[in-house]
Amino acid sequence: MKITQGTFSFLPPLTDEEIVAQIGYALDQGWACSVEYTDDPHPRNTYWEMWGLPMFDLHDAAGVMMEVNECRKTYPRHYIKVNAFDSVRGFETMRLSFMVNRPEEEHGFRLERQDDRNRVQRYALRTYATDRPAGERY
Repeated sequence: MKITQGTFSFLPPLTDEEIVAQIGYALDQGWACSVEYTDDPHPRNTYWEMWGLPMFDLHDAAGVMMEVNECRKTYPRHYIKVNAFDSVRGFETMRLSFMVNRPEEEHGFRLERQDDRNRVQRYALRTYATDRPAGERY
């Protein structure tokens, strides 16, 4: 099962050249790039670990790509994404976010039924990755 999060998530994985092109586009728009990683890709896990600091003063795609490659070397079996943040007053939001690395094997999710009061059935998504402790998931 392929985790689909962020822009381009339904497309085949981007090549490094395509990643550089997307980073270049973001920088041309004046957006600041950052790199994040996680081993818990649950859709509600919005707080991924940040690789370094956001690169507000960087204007070269090669510099962002260098950080992506360093993160890939350190965490080869994690999900890694690039974010592009628009700091213009009134927007101040993430404009672009896309995956640049995935584990070789993606475990997917299971649907768990939960019994609630008055025989109400509720459902929750659980990722198989969290069956193991952080750092040992992939």
